[in-house]
Amino acid sequence: MSNHSGDILGSASASGFAGRLVASGSLTGSGRAPAQSALKVAILGAGGTIAPAIVRDLAESDEVARLLLLDIDEARAEHVASRYGGAKARAAMADARASADAPTSVARALEGCDVLVNSASYRVNLDAMTACLAAGCHYLDLGGLYWMTGRQLELGSRFEAAGLLALLGIGSAPGKTNLMALRAAREVDAPIDAIHVSAAGRDLSPPSGFSIPYALQTLLDELTMRPLVLREGAPEEIDPLTVGGMVEFGDPIGTAETILTLHSELLTFGDSFGCRDASFRLSLSPDLLSTLRELTEAPEAEISRIAGEAVPPSGNTVAVHLVEASGGGRSVRVRALTEPKAAWGLGGGIVSTAAPAAAAVRLLARGSIEARGAVPPERCIDPAEMFAELERHGCTFEITTREEVRA
Repeated sequence: MSNHSGDILGSASASGFAGRLVASGSLTGSGRAPAQSALKVAILGAGGTIAPAIVRDLAESDEVARLLLLDIDEARAEHVASRYGGAKARAAMADARASADAPTSVARALEGCDVLVNSASYRVNLDAMTACLAAGCHYLDLGGLYWMTGRQLELGSRFEAAGLLALLGIGSAPGKTNLMALRAAREVDAPIDAIHVSAAGRDLSPPSGFSIPYALQTLLDELTMRPLVLREGAPEEIDPLTVGGMVEFGDPIGTAETILTLHSELLTFGDSFGCRDASFRLSLSPDLLSTLRELTEAPEAEISRIAGEAVPPSGNTVAVHLVEASGGGRSVRVRALTEPKAAWGLGGGIVSTAAPAAAAVRLLARGSIEARGAVPPERCIDPAEMFAELERHGCTFEITTREEVRA
């Protein structure tokens, strides 16, 4: 099969990213390559919502020798270490905004570490990347909400010169969705016209009280910052909360309303796939969306208070991601469903975001990710390898192809 959208592995250039796409493969890989060496991994924001699943996943990975859990609240990091990290984990206090020579700086904490997984707020992404450059440490994060990702890509030449990887956005969305787009583009097997992403999460056993699937401030940013869509090859700003239409997500969510939101996939898809149109649609439960709308006008102190009082989601959450690529008279949809991980006591919504980051650490340890510089996932990871990793943690993938009917 020819691959009109190219093949990705490669390193970043000073202007952003460049390289060749990975060779095409099956939907899932066969077998696991041995680790080249076990890594010492640091996790920033270890006391947050997503980090426990990353910690548990890496604690069970042969590719990881030690885990250093960093958070501005050391007690929260210690709790995660003791509950999810086993004998590999220890906790320490670190402030992402502290100067490099401060005792509590991330740069100092990273001494001797091989890779940092940044699960903290995207607002500290640049600080965390700078700390990694100072410490000579690889870097991964869960996304930069478009504008931050653009600023991060500008550090690509510094990471490349240092022989380091900065993998930008390797959660569920961005992250898994980028690789779903790559797989869909390969199946289209023609120049790509459009790629549209949709994401939905639901708590099937919602707790009483206000509960959020991830950081409250990030959710509010997604609702209040002007979204960008790709139209006719150019980014176009639209109004916040623009209706995205009804999307059929399949069981157990079904058909649901969506809104168009700002997401970093749209920053890289044009260059990666040559598509001229792209969008990101988000579906939240109606009750949560209503509450978030009310909070968009709340003062910062009130938002911080509410975030601190929020009840964790139950262990019975699910996440569904859809990516549809079209071109040459063919449309290919890749669907991913992540269900709860009962053995960890964590829901699919959390695992969906955490598992790609943990899997990327393993792939890096095995030498499967060869890129250096600042790159998005579709330019350095083979979807087959990632999908095989995610299927081990309750994620299932489906591919549907539709041919255009010609008169």
